[in-house]
Amino acid sequence: MSTARAWAVALTGVDGHLVEVEADLSNQTPEFKIIGLPDKSLGEAVQRVHNACKNSGMDLPRRRLTVNLSPASLPKHGSGFDLAIAVVALAAGGALTLRSIAHTVYIGELGLDGRLRPVPGVLPAVFAAARAGFDRVVVPSANEEEARLVAGIDVRAATTLAEVAVWHGADVEVPEVDPVGVRTEIPEPVQSLDLADVVGQEEAVHALIAAAAGGHHILLSGPPGAGKTMLARRLPGILPHLTDEEALEVASIRSLSGQPVHRLDPVPPIEAPHHSASSTALVGGGSRMARPGSIVRAHRGVLFLDEAGEFSRGALDALRQPLESGIIEIHRAGFHARFPARFQLVMAMNPCPCGNYGVRGAECVCPSIAIRRYASRLSGPLRDRIDIELHVSRVAASRATAGERAEMTTAEARERVGRARRRAAERLKGTPWARNAEVPGSWLRQPSQRVDAAARAPLDRALERGALTLRGYDRVLRLAWTMADLADRDRPGQEEIGHALFLKRGVAS
Repeated sequence: MSTARAWAVALTGVDGHLVEVEADLSNQTPEFKIIGLPDKSLGEAVQRVHNACKNSGMDLPRRRLTVNLSPASLPKHGSGFDLAIAVVALAAGGALTLRSIAHTVYIGELGLDGRLRPVPGVLPAVFAAARAGFDRVVVPSANEEEARLVAGIDVRAATTLAEVAVWHGADVEVPEVDPVGVRTEIPEPVQSLDLADVVGQEEAVHALIAAAAGGHHILLSGPPGAGKTMLARRLPGILPHLTDEEALEVASIRSLSGQPVHRLDPVPPIEAPHHSASSTALVGGGSRMARPGSIVRAHRGVLFLDEAGEFSRGALDALRQPLESGIIEIHRAGFHARFPARFQLVMAMNPCPCGNYGVRGAECVCPSIAIRRYASRLSGPLRDRIDIELHVSRVAASRATAGERAEMTTAEARERVGRARRRAAERLKGTPWARNAEVPGSWLRQPSQRVDAAARAPLDRALERGALTLRGYDRVLRLAWTMADLADRDRPGQEEIGHALFLKRGVAS
């Protein structure tokens, strides 16, 4: 029998699909052909595999070799199939034993000298293999730490193709060569970002804590130097640490982005793209293979858009769908990818292009049409998806030079946020949601959860006179429940509704 089988993984977004790699030898004109919907980089595997086998001391048979990637209807991208193709090609020619390769997943790119090169997406690929019931996977040595983050599967890390071949019964010498892609990174110094450094912005600090406690989106507006960026950068520090499952999701996205992954980091990520970023840079994409954008890399963390008024209107409006659904879908002619994108959005913007509009003692030189155009960069539908809109004023000189520190530290704020989230999780037990921001308005408005009529009267009046949309109405309700959780109350009262209504759009009751 001249047919051999092994397994590889095709990634579509963060989802891994097991691919059966088959090789067949036939007595026809010598040729090496790959079928099963490969892309261009995968089609080039023919030459990489041929040279890698030859330079590892294992020539391929001079016969027609056909490699099939099944299911054939699933698009396959990238060079991560090289190792599996080489293994089945050698096994079909009799160099490796068929039984030993049949239940192993192979991931890795081959160099022409036979060394294994690291590939992106190893963590979600190994996770998919473990979920499919496989108990052994072979990866490049540079991806070993990343692959071992998945429990319950035997990870074998190899430096060369010859090393893999010897494991499967080949009689070949394993060369002593340096692994490809192994590098020692100098860790970046950890910045200590404490809320205690924020002086004179008590209202903004409390709004930040409310945003962290309920997972709410927030817009900070005000003149340059008011502390908007300083506040936003401190939000990840007061968020609760990620669970193991959430940290694995974040690490998988880092792996797909080509970033090194050595451990599961419990700290929520923060992404802060430059205001010149395009819609594709935010959302993600690619013509042949989907790559995660900034909003995907911010999953389970914070997406911070500084100078939000300088982003293009199209880039900002691209946020609307993932803000509602928590996912982003990328459609291309040859593939469809789906990424998780449940993040907290923090935007900071000036009141006008020069930043001095409405600032006491400062002169604004912007024409009125420029001010309106600047403010309109944030469309109505996007603003409607923001839970908290807060104006941040500059701190008075007397407070800035007094040397005082804020009353709330990051550690204290994180403890408050943790208590509020635990209270919300207990209340939402038995539902698909864990945070107030995730709860649909229809559920909050049903009789068993409805806030007392007297307490929600200001909110009802705002909806009746058109100051709020129904979506905005629901967002105020969610924020009010967060206020109640922070105050250790069973349900929102008039005070929580009024505060939430003010934070939403400064609507007077």
